[in-house]
Amino acid sequence: MCVMIDGVIKKNLSRRFKIKGVFGQDDPKCTEEVVTRRLKHSIENPKGGFGEFPDVIFADGGITQIRAIKTAIKKYNLNIPVFGMVKNDKHQTRALINENRDEFEISESLMNLITKFQDTVHDTAITYHRKLRDKQMKKSELDEINGIGEVKKKELLKHFGSVKKIKEATVEELTSVKGITNEIAKRIKEL
Repeated sequence: MCVMIDGVIKKNLSRRFKIKGVFGQDDPKCTEEVVTRRLKHSIENPKGGFGEFPDVIFADGGITQIRAIKTAIKKYNLNIPVFGMVKNDKHQTRALINENRDEFEISESLMNLITKFQDTVHDTAITYHRKLRDKQMKKSELDEINGIGEVKKKELLKHFGSVKKIKEATVEELTSVKGITNEIAKRIKEL
C-alpha cells in the first residue's frame, strides 16, 4: 500500500501487509483483507501510523479488485471512492474505471502521476517479496535444531559448504567447528 498526499508520494506511509486470512492465490480476497485491516486500524487508532481515511483508493486492477475494496469499505459504512486502472495492450494504464464500469479518460499529467504511483507500489511489493523469498531461502533443517542459531549455522555452512555435507559429517568432524558441542553434534546427526 502506498500513499500520495497532494500529488506527492509519501514513502514513509507505505505499508507492506503479510496476508493472514487467505490461503492460496486469491487476489480479490487478499485485497479485501488488506483494505479491511487498513481501515480498521484508522478507526481504532486515528492518530496512529495510518492516520486519516483516504480520500480515494486506486486499485491496480479492474472491477474485481474494485468490488473487493468496496466490500471492505462497506464493513465500516464509509464512503470512499474507488477507481481501478484500465490497461492497454502494453499493460500501461490508459484510463480509470469505477464500480459501475464507467470509464474515465485521464489527462497526460494525471496519467504520469498515476504511472509514477504504480511504479512505487510495484517497487514496494517487489522489494518486500524479495525480502520474504530471501528469508525463506536462508531457512534450512539446521534451524530446527535446538542450540543452533545464525552464528553456528554460518560456521557449519562455511566449514562444510552444504547441509548435505553437514549431515554426512561425523560427530568428531562436527565438533571441530567453533561452537559445536558434542550434544549439538549428536542432534545434527539425528537429522
